[in-house]
Amino acid sequence: MTPLESAKEKARLWKTYDLDAETRAEIERMEREDEKLFVDSFYSDLEFGTGGLRGVMGVGSMRMNKYTVGMATQGLANYILKHHAQVGGEGSVAIAYDSRNNSSYFAQIAADILAENGIRVYLYSELRPTPLLSFTVRELKCTAGIVITASHNPKEYNGYKVYWSDGGQILPPHDGGIINEVKGVMGGVSATQDANALQDAPSVQDSAKDASQDLSENLTLINDVPSYVEEKYLELVRGLTLSEDAVKSESDISIVYTSIHGSGITLVPKTLAALGFSNVSVVEEQAVPDGNFPTVESPNPEEKSAMKMALELGEKVNAELVLGTDPDTDRVGLAVRNDNNELVLINGNQAGSLLVYYRLLVGKEKGKLPVNPFIGKTIVTTELIARIAESFGVPCYDTLTGFKFIAGLIKEKEGKENFVAGGEESYGYLVSDFVRDKDAALSAVQFAEIAAYAKSKGTTMWGMLKDLYLQHGVFQEELVSITLKGIDGVTQIQNMMSRLRATPPQTFGGVALTELHDVKAGTCKNMISGEVTTLPYPSSDVLQFILADGSKISARPSGTEPKIKFYFSLRKEITFAEEVIEAQSELMRRIEVIKQELLSR
Repeated sequence: MTPLESAKEKARLWKTYDLDAETRAEIERMEREDEKLFVDSFYSDLEFGTGGLRGVMGVGSMRMNKYTVGMATQGLANYILKHHAQVGGEGSVAIAYDSRNNSSYFAQIAADILAENGIRVYLYSELRPTPLLSFTVRELKCTAGIVITASHNPKEYNGYKVYWSDGGQILPPHDGGIINEVKGVMGGVSATQDANALQDAPSVQDSAKDASQDLSENLTLINDVPSYVEEKYLELVRGLTLSEDAVKSESDISIVYTSIHGSGITLVPKTLAALGFSNVSVVEEQAVPDGNFPTVESPNPEEKSAMKMALELGEKVNAELVLGTDPDTDRVGLAVRNDNNELVLINGNQAGSLLVYYRLLVGKEKGKLPVNPFIGKTIVTTELIARIAESFGVPCYDTLTGFKFIAGLIKEKEGKENFVAGGEESYGYLVSDFVRDKDAALSAVQFAEIAAYAKSKGTTMWGMLKDLYLQHGVFQEELVSITLKGIDGVTQIQNMMSRLRATPPQTFGGVALTELHDVKAGTCKNMISGEVTTLPYPSSDVLQFILADGSKISARPSGTEPKIKFYFSLRKEITFAEEVIEAQSELMRRIEVIKQELLSR
């Protein structure tokens, strides 16, 4: 069928359901007046991937709405019930949500449907950060967890992330089992349900009509999350302090924080106060949770525009550290003072490197490193972290892109090795393992401690970063995302990856390609000898080009958005710390040359 024919068939099926009048009217309006919107809204089902759902809010099978949330929840409930039928015990799910429009509404719908299926629910009564949900799942020994969030996406998006009992996002075999059940409910192919399964699941439709109605005889199964859970989290965060003397002596360092209208305002100021940092200025204009994110174009601390108001306040109060978190508080951006006393944003690779270096350096000095320590990072994250770990004699393990794989690594190593710290280039970091997702609240406190430690030693975080570059070489990274929207976008991205696999460039900016890592095929090819070896990762659609000078370029289609991403990581050795800026400029010029070469293919 053509996309229009598919959309008409999907809409016809939807109209056989017991829809509310507003939804039914909007379907008919789109079909009559706006063919493009109609096709985009109904040409397929919103995909429930390994992380859950994410999409634009609105009416349709391709949109985030009460029906798609309801179907996803019923599929999850089916899987939980089957899981406990095999392993025994009763199922329970913790649910949190952020500040996005409809987040609390979708969370209540999910809670109602789970309760109707006899599954106990622990629901946060107010918005809370994603990492706190991860901790809650572990602390309350839940079967699973749900967070209603679209992370750092624009305001029109929302999402639905699923966690398993270890507190990490779902991984095999649970991801496949849950996806199978959700597809069945959504009208896809399932081993246990036919394509019209939604017709047989009236509880999904009824629960999604109005979350405020008393829809279930099992509402006693819906409980507030006990207050002690957050208190224990704060206690554990306090226990991670390495430099107690430095934190105490420099507790008045000037810190600026913005939650960018997200859930971080409920936890980050508490964590900073818990360690004794007393001079924290909050960007008040962005402190009120608001799903419209009225002061920014995008609530993403990776973008300078999202940090603009925090930087302005930082200059006003002469801040030594500026922090900003995304709506669900799993990513944190930061700015530090450079040698010219200017506030400069540092990227996720730089921040992650500082965090790993600090935990290893001071942990070793204070005798607080655990036995058999290890560091974790993703394959597209800077190799500076691996070099730092190697200098301390600590293994650094790579995982596929996505923090859930670092969480999976932590679980795999339990009882044998102990996670110290790690992260990914996209501004997500973790210290210790009582949370199993990137944690911006915990990381914010760590960066404040690093700033205090640096000041107590007569230097700055910028000075520490320059020392790392002097020891290990200057690493310069850049991420380029190409968005290809619409029905043809996925095909164009696939074709681009196919061309790169079939005919990879032999040089990048004049530097020879020495190794080609095809993570999808699981192979590492030496481009000089022709030798092919096996990569230690599960299959994933990623290509990595390793150059003769140790630089690395990675290509990866996004798992949540219609994008292909190119990760550039170039390296240059220096002799003096004063050469850092010049080296960074040279590497950026090389990145621009390589970027144009790739985009012209």
